[in-house]
Amino acid sequence: MTMTRRAFGASLGAALALPAVAQQPWPSRPVRLISPFAPGGPQDVPARFFVEHLSPRLGQPVIFESRAGAGGQVGMQHVATATDGHSFLITSNAVATLPALRRDLGFDVFTDLPPVSVVMESPLTLAVRSSNGPADLRTFLARAREAPGRVSFGSSGIGSATHLAGTYFAQKAGVELLHVPYRGAGLILNALLAGDIDCFIGDISLALEHVRAGSIRVIGVTTEARAPLLPEVPAVREIVPGYAVPFWFGLFAARQTAPEAIARMNAELAPLAQPGSALFRRMAERGSTLLLDGPAPLAARLLAEVPQWREVVRVAGITPE
Repeated sequence: MTMTRRAFGASLGAALALPAVAQQPWPSRPVRLISPFAPGGPQDVPARFFVEHLSPRLGQPVIFESRAGAGGQVGMQHVATATDGHSFLITSNAVATLPALRRDLGFDVFTDLPPVSVVMESPLTLAVRSSNGPADLRTFLARAREAPGRVSFGSSGIGSATHLAGTYFAQKAGVELLHVPYRGAGLILNALLAGDIDCFIGDISLALEHVRAGSIRVIGVTTEARAPLLPEVPAVREIVPGYAVPFWFGLFAARQTAPEAIARMNAELAPLAQPGSALFRRMAERGSTLLLDGPAPLAARLLAEVPQWREVVRVAGITPE
């Protein structure tokens, strides 16, 4: 069921305003932090900092575990239906794309996963080979217009964040690109370096090593502003107006989580967002911005992005599973 902006905002406000019910102080048992992806992904870095930081402050163990499957759906549904009041989800913006890609999620992202906070945001990069790739984004687009459907970009698979980012880029730029899916970002980079594809779309932290080695060149970043680690590289929206696709992670609770638990999590995590914190520095080194800015900004992202990705999928003719 799709919720209107007004109804979603009202339900969020009501949930956050509810008075605490007399009960055992929260948390009364171990807190679970669930990732819907396999171990080793970008979510692991902030999640492990959260575990170390929160456990002594909450007075209960914080346990980080992965429940991967179905593009994140398995772990998301697990948290959405949890009834223990102590389960949280740390997930990428796949939470905003899955409603466009799957007919029956088994949960509603607007009502079953109360927002806690945006965790971090980073740009995806559009990168080409340094040796014979286009010098800049305008040249890349000119080549794509000269050869519709022949200039290719690699993604981490059909329906992945990089696939949809590339598809949306092509739609906004008015070009036809050839999508080549791979099983993981490392394989995309290898394909780019081997000359099998023309463009890599992926996380900035993966591209930086090859940029520094001189083997690839970043010609655009997908955030609204330029990336601090690549200040000479334009944001794509400087050349393609209206295009911005930041890669982000958010923290969500289960539907039955008490509002005071969400407030407590935000209060305890707030010190990590200070520029002097170890996690803030670690994220900056990877090209990411640590936010931890509370429920409202995360709710706003969902309200904006869920319909956006539904439209991208519809226009592209991607068939929901």
